[in-house]
Amino acid sequence: MTVLLQVSDPHFGTERPTVVHALAELARQQRPDLVVLSGDITQRARPAQFRAARAFTDRLGVPVLAVPGNHDIPLFDLWTRLRSPYARYAAAFGTDLEPVRRSQDLLVVGVNTTRARRHKDGEISPPQIERVAALLEGATATQLRVVVVHQPIAVTRDDDLPNRLHGHDAALHRWAGAGADLVMGGHIHLPYVLGLKDLARPMWAVQAGTAVSTRVRPGVPNSVNLLRWGQDSTLGLCQIEQWDFAAGAGSFVRNTVSEVRPARVGIQG
Repeated sequence: MTVLLQVSDPHFGTERPTVVHALAELARQQRPDLVVLSGDITQRARPAQFRAARAFTDRLGVPVLAVPGNHDIPLFDLWTRLRSPYARYAAAFGTDLEPVRRSQDLLVVGVNTTRARRHKDGEISPPQIERVAALLEGATATQLRVVVVHQPIAVTRDDDLPNRLHGHDAALHRWAGAGADLVMGGHIHLPYVLGLKDLARPMWAVQAGTAVSTRVRPGVPNSVNLLRWGQDSTLGLCQIEQWDFAAGAGSFVRNTVSEVRPARVGIQG
């Protein structure tokens, strides 16, 4: 069984120390094989904020796949934003803005959906769509195929429609045809698992809330997702657990569990 921990929008610089500690404890207890950071790692892309974020991920002692969010590009330092927008991000999390992780059970493909010319909107270009599709088409039958973006590829509320990725429709159809199972994202600080319709095969959007920041939505606590998958998964089910921070307990507690069934089951391959 492989366990993946999705941490999104921690916005280091606005983090709550008690929640940071609780998240580290959750990781210690659950022992994930991979941590996915789906963007907005910092609040204002300041070096100290990136250093704090890196210290936190190092504390977990787990491999990390990270992609930048719009907050990870300097906003007020226009010179840096235009000339070297990812320099501070790269100093903390490496120069590969679209990393890939492979294991027997997982193929996880990161996509950089930020653009320095945009304030907060995300965008996916045709070459990026094709790069991801080629990787998906090369996956093995046992691998759960996960794409990681920052801005959501699909939303549940009309108010969030403007936050969808530019190019989302083309990406959804191409990636579904190439074999994607899940598209993970963040940006809107709202957790949900959404089945996507009218595609070539079953696919789901998996959104995470803000992990440790004070910038929560009304009525939506800090949260992260735990995904469980493996060749021994019962009947080929992928389990996606939403874990919310409970202030009274001072810890993350499991809230909802979504079970999704990818179109192809590893044992059939």
